[in-house]
Amino acid sequence: MTDTTRAILAAGTLVALAATAGSLYFSLGLGLTPCDLCWYQRILMYPLVVVLGVAAIEDRGGIWKTVLPLSLGGMALAGYHTYLQVAGGTCTLGGPCASILYPMVDGLLTIPRLSLIAFSLLTLATVAAARADKSRDNMWMA
Repeated sequence: MTDTTRAILAAGTLVALAATAGSLYFSLGLGLTPCDLCWYQRILMYPLVVVLGVAAIEDRGGIWKTVLPLSLGGMALAGYHTYLQVAGGTCTLGGPCASILYPMVDGLLTIPRLSLIAFSLLTLATVAAARADKSRDNMWMA
């Protein structure tokens, strides 16, 4: 693994850690009750802290096979959750998914949008790490 790949995986770890800490702050610190879609997004985000952290430490370049299903699934859920807020729909899974509980930056950032940004960054970082690792392998074969 190259230093570039390791740095990208470490950055992804920090993104996942910030998203995890943020979600815990919203629920434990501010007392906001997570809706069902928030819980599913947490289920997909929390393991990424450990998975990406271990991959960065142990030189595991093929981690994209584990990370991408989690990050893409999280992106899909966060995108749907964001759509519900914009469209004013109701959550079919139960809970107040369509309500904006903690708007930030004049309502531009909401909790589902923050989740969408985090999962998007993790997906981009994982693809970048996989490409960097693949180019390293190709360099050795040439």
